Amino acid sequence: MSFLERDKDGYVLSLTMNSPDTRNALTGDEQFEDFVEVCKEINDDKSVRAVVLTGAGSAFCAGGNVKDMRDRTGMFSGDPFDQAEAYRSGIQKIPRAINSLTVPIIAAVNGPAVGAGCDLATMCDIRIASETALFAESFVKLGLIPGDGGAWFLPRAVGVSNASYMSFTGEPIKADKALQMGLVSEVLAPEELMARATEIAQLIAKNPPHAVRLAKQLIKGSEKSTLDETLDKSASFQAVCHAEPDHQEAIAAFFEKRDGNYRAQ
Repeated sequence: MSFLERDKDGYVLSLTMNSPDTRNALTGDEQFEDFVEVCKEINDDKSVRAVVLTGAGSAFCAGGNVKDMRDRTGMFSGDPFDQAEAYRSGIQKIPRAINSLTVPIIAAVNGPAVGAGCDLATMCDIRIASETALFAESFVKLGLIPGDGGAWFLPRAVGVSNASYMSFTGEPIKADKALQMGLVSEVLAPEELMARATEIAQLIAKNPPHAVRLAKQLIKGSEKSTLDETLDKSASFQAVCHAEPDHQEAIAAFFEKRDGNYRAQ
């Protein structure tokens, strides 16, 4: 059985990390490869326009398996060179895979998101949380650093000061504080979380898919571009958008006060 359960409804794909017994911990090659495979599937399937990621059970994702760390087994075995390579060829596949997605991904954080689980949430474009969620960049508590990309994603999600606080103290942040920090966009009752995540995904999926994909590409690219570079790319992308048949369909739908009927891209 796959770690990531797939459930497609129209243009929206829901992914559920399905290992509640381990609180959806991320420690095995099969899990890492599942993220790589599903992201490739998404990019190859033009009928997918938005993705929701959540966890089964009471946790979103508990991060790494501390028992394996204690026993120095699996990805935590070997000498420092072995371990560095285990990170590069193992868990670091996840941020690369998610960052390669061409469609938006929404994290529906249903419970604790700890360590690599916290970083996993920050890899997503949009984050909403249950009132029972908490976030902990807890590596320092175990004498570790964010080895899976958190040092890159977290400051972009909450700013350097907040990211530094979370990384240097390792203290958990409850959902209301996460909302205040901008780590999540909304906090909801547990029973409302998935319905709202799906609603957001459907709002995205209703739009012309080429415009959503190009908008995501612009936002991601702006993280390492100057203003002039972003403006230049925006002009080129906008010219492409004006030439797209779906642009004319969107204008017609606007004036006719109806939903657009957009083609697969």
